[in-house]
Amino acid sequence: MAEKYMERYESFAKSVESLKRARERDLSDEFVLSGTVQKFCLTFDISWKVMKDLLVHYHGVGDFATGSPRETLRAAAGVGLIADDRWMTMLKDRNNLSHDYDGSLAAEKGDVILQVYLPLFEAFGEQAKNTFSRMQRL
Repeated sequence: MAEKYMERYESFAKSVESLKRARERDLSDEFVLSGTVQKFCLTFDISWKVMKDLLVHYHGVGDFATGSPRETLRAAAGVGLIADDRWMTMLKDRNNLSHDYDGSLAAEKGDVILQVYLPLFEAFGEQAKNTFSRMQRL
C-alpha cells in the first residue's frame, strides 16, 4: 500500500520537473502557454492528493473532507505541510483556468504559474520527500 503513495509522490515530482522546463520556453507562444497551463493543472491535482496521503497516513488526520482540495489544503496548512495561503489562490486559479476556453486567463496567469506557484510546488515537494523518508523509517 505504501508503494501507491510513493508512486503518486513520484508522479508529482516528475510533473514539477516537467513544469520547470516551461521556464526555458516562450510563453507568448500559444501552444507553449496552453501546455504550461495544462501541466500546472495536473501538478496541482497531484499535489493535493499527495497532501491527502500524508495527512491520512503520516499525520493521522482524518477529520476533513478527503475528496475536497480546499479542505485538504486547510488541513495541510494546519500540520505544516504547506505554509502559505497562496495555495488557496492557486486552487481558485486552477479552477478558473480549467474553464478558460479562449485563453485570456492563461495569458494573464502564465508568469504567475512559473514565478509564484512553481516555487510553492517545489517547497511542498521537499516537505513531502522528507515526510515520506520519515514514514519509511517507522
